[in-house]
Amino acid sequence: AKSKNHTNHNQNRKAHRNGIKRVRTFRHETTKDIDVKTWRNMHYARKGSMRVHRRNLLAKRTAQRLADKGSSEGSEKEEKDEMEVG
Repeated sequence: AKSKNHTNHNQNRKAHRNGIKRVRTFRHETTKDIDVKTWRNMHYARKGSMRVHRRNLLAKRTAQRLADKGSSEGSEKEEKDEMEVG
């Protein structure tokens, strides 16, 4: 008779005895094993992309302020016009 090649018996119980844990995720990946040239390039790339991101945020904020300022001035003018008419 042929011998049994594989079985999954008891493996699930063994795995759950200490609990099946999720893989730990870290906020920043380690730069320990990366060579200096690659790491430096990543550093400059990240810095440049943040600079562009900040510039876009600043432009968006100034546009929003101008829009808010324009809409508030328009409503004040309308109120004055209503007072003069009424």
